[in-house]
Amino acid sequence: IRCWSNIPFITMPLSRVHGKSFAHRSELKHAKRIVVKLGSAVVTRGDECGLALGRLASIVEQVSMLQNQGREMMIVTSGAVAFGKQRLRHEILLSQSVRQALHSGQSQLKDMAIPVLEARACAAAGQSGLMALYEAMFTQYSICAAQILVTNLDFHDEQKRRNLNGTLHELLRMNIVPIINTNDAVVPPPEPNSDLQGVNVISVKDNDSLAARLAVEMKTDLLIVLSDVEGLFDSPPGSDDAKLIDIFYPGDQQSVTFGTKSRVGMGGMEAKVKAALWALQGGTSVVIANGTHPKISGHVITDIVDGKKVGTFFSEVKPAGPTVEQQGEMARTGGRTLAALQPEQRAEIIYRLADLLTDQREEILLANKKDLEEAENKGRLALPLLKRLTLSTSKLNSLAIGLRQIAASSQDSVGRVIRRTRIAKDLELEQVTVPIGVLLVIFESRPDCLPQVSALAIASGNGLLLKGGKEAAYSNQILHHLTQEALSIHGVKDAVQLVNTREEVEDLCRLDKLIDLIIPRGSSQLVKDIQKAAKGIPVMGHSEGICHVYVDMDASVEKVTRIIRDSKCEYPAACNALETLLIHRDLLRTPLFDQIIDMLRIEQVKIHAGPKFASYLTFSPSEVKSLRTEYSDLECCIEVVDSVQEAVEHIHKYGSSHTDVIITENEKTAEFFLQHVDSACVFWNASTRFSDGYRFGLGAEVGISTSRIHARGPVGIEGLLTTKWLLRGDSHVVSDFSEHGSMKYLHESLPLPQRNTS
Repeated sequence: IRCWSNIPFITMPLSRVHGKSFAHRSELKHAKRIVVKLGSAVVTRGDECGLALGRLASIVEQVSMLQNQGREMMIVTSGAVAFGKQRLRHEILLSQSVRQALHSGQSQLKDMAIPVLEARACAAAGQSGLMALYEAMFTQYSICAAQILVTNLDFHDEQKRRNLNGTLHELLRMNIVPIINTNDAVVPPPEPNSDLQGVNVISVKDNDSLAARLAVEMKTDLLIVLSDVEGLFDSPPGSDDAKLIDIFYPGDQQSVTFGTKSRVGMGGMEAKVKAALWALQGGTSVVIANGTHPKISGHVITDIVDGKKVGTFFSEVKPAGPTVEQQGEMARTGGRTLAALQPEQRAEIIYRLADLLTDQREEILLANKKDLEEAENKGRLALPLLKRLTLSTSKLNSLAIGLRQIAASSQDSVGRVIRRTRIAKDLELEQVTVPIGVLLVIFESRPDCLPQVSALAIASGNGLLLKGGKEAAYSNQILHHLTQEALSIHGVKDAVQLVNTREEVEDLCRLDKLIDLIIPRGSSQLVKDIQKAAKGIPVMGHSEGICHVYVDMDASVEKVTRIIRDSKCEYPAACNALETLLIHRDLLRTPLFDQIIDMLRIEQVKIHAGPKFASYLTFSPSEVKSLRTEYSDLECCIEVVDSVQEAVEHIHKYGSSHTDVIITENEKTAEFFLQHVDSACVFWNASTRFSDGYRFGLGAEVGISTSRIHARGPVGIEGLLTTKWLLRGDSHVVSDFSEHGSMKYLHESLPLPQRNTS
């Protein structure tokens, strides 16, 4: 028998068949029976007298939502003492004699001393009101609630325990939410404490232990403990080095320092951890989270059940590798060491990785074959994604060539002086390039992205976290292994990390203290989801690749079909493939137009007609559903425009600012198009497919950015750098430059050091 908070815990309850808790957060969505424990700090107001009604209403709404989904919800609540204290204080004030009130004056009446209120009396006065409040709130969601009061003694008597168990099961069977609390009106008086001003509070850790006991007794899948802190920290919350523990494992208690107790109640985090570990041992998963924070309290319970990274999750299954937080720290440290290397050393790492891609070709293709076989057997990937997933000898050779380009062009990327200014005599300022920090690159179905991005991160001295799609797991694993092998030649293996844990993308996007820039490589939906989920972390990328080719009335017959075929058919799944073909109205029913249509039919491109194009035809192809469609396949939209100005307007209205092309022999028209189209890449008489870091001579790219801040278009090494300022002086102080000071500002531009272009 274990005794915590005066409640004897029998290691395994009589009716309990040993269950197994969930190993990962992602499994919490399968929880059927859930206990939500509300601490006093969650239920009570900041003045510790009365209830936090808005917060309580939000909790009831979330519990009701889960109950109406078919789950079985139970609440273990505090709050009776605080509610009773509010009522009794009000009664005491009203009971003062009229004469005393008149003689005292209104101001003195407000300051009238309130006698110390005994906690059991407060509980007796507050319990009925608390329950009535719960009933009224749950009624709004057509849910019935039932009150159950227990004491420590109820757990000593086996018959009472069986009765309690039976009552709870019957209530759950009838879709009723049991609301359980300790019967504080009849418990023995506790030791005096000052947690609630003027009240001896019943120890809240009774409710922590009660919640754990009920969770195991009722074979509950999940226990959610809400308090006034975000979860469990490795040192007292508020201290400089305190870090939230995402997952807590049995045996980790030695690495944790417990701080002071919560604003109200006596349990403290230590009692919560003990109760949580006991529940975990009994087969119930546990999450401790903040139920008071205004930004998250409105969805904290549902977020936990959805498997989101909220609070501290208790798990018995310890992963073999590091957590993503630890990987982030490793990438940060490794990146700083990488940035401190000589440029030749960083280049040597990239050259080594390029050699490994060709030397280990057979192993890479074998791993890729496993991914392709699994994807085809499960039938979960569309044809365009399968094409992106496929590696080949030619792809690996191209990758190796691109990596060598990166290595050759990276000699003076980090630490390059881009501005020098003499501020004053012996006071010189430099602006130099430095890495951004830690990059998170999330990519789908494209394992070739891993060595490309790794090489760019290495060249720019950035730490890197990689999150690849599970459909490319085998390919990513061997490519990451080769990357770390290359990094090892200069002892910076940890700079590039592959996230293999079950982290959801949304959870990764919340690691704002570990990640400096997120770069998504995948579908437009992935990019949109990441942009929405990122909290305080910049996102570089494009959500869609709706690329246009405008065929002007002065276009060359020889050039048109070549450029359109290459733009649409060379690799239709690429983000820089043609999606909308704009035709000048004067070209309709001409031999050139017929050649375009014939070529598209031969290439088996499905044509969708824009509204204006459809109006010119008696029998038209299927009319396009939206002019903002990225097909990523052998499909495209054809629309008619009256002029280059209308083409530009169409692109601005329906395009995605990615890549747009004009085909014309009229230089004036071409220059108008080049200057007025507001896209990252604008071409004249060239395929949209040239919008690529490798083809631009950047070696590779981390992606194509359509944003207007920092980097735009194919992003290579330069886009992964920022700057810092270095000021070198000799006892200079600002006061010397005042009106009557001895020094004057010069602000002279100085020549830059000669760049290494070897």
